[in-house]
Amino acid sequence: MLPGKEKKGMACSSCGFSDKKNNSEMKISERGNKNKDIEIIDDKEKDMLPKLKATCSKCLNGEAYYWHIQTRAADEPETRFNKCTKCGHTWRTYG
Repeated sequence: MLPGKEKKGMACSSCGFSDKKNNSEMKISERGNKNKDIEIIDDKEKDMLPKLKATCSKCLNGEAYYWHIQTRAADEPETRFNKCTKCGHTWRTYG
């Protein structure tokens, strides 16, 4: 390598990680952003949500509100969140 010349590398646009290796030696992988905020529905909004038959693990009530959020990659199914209509316990179901 000539003096004053740096090796060019690649850097991740999400986390900023960079590696100064030659491009031919690089391995590309997808890590994703693990710091996503999960939206939880509060008591004021729950009356607008649809309901389904689901058993709450806390109080054994048979009905829950539900909503969907895309928590993983776009090519994977959405995550369904359930909230018990009786005690308010919230759990998720993966599609």
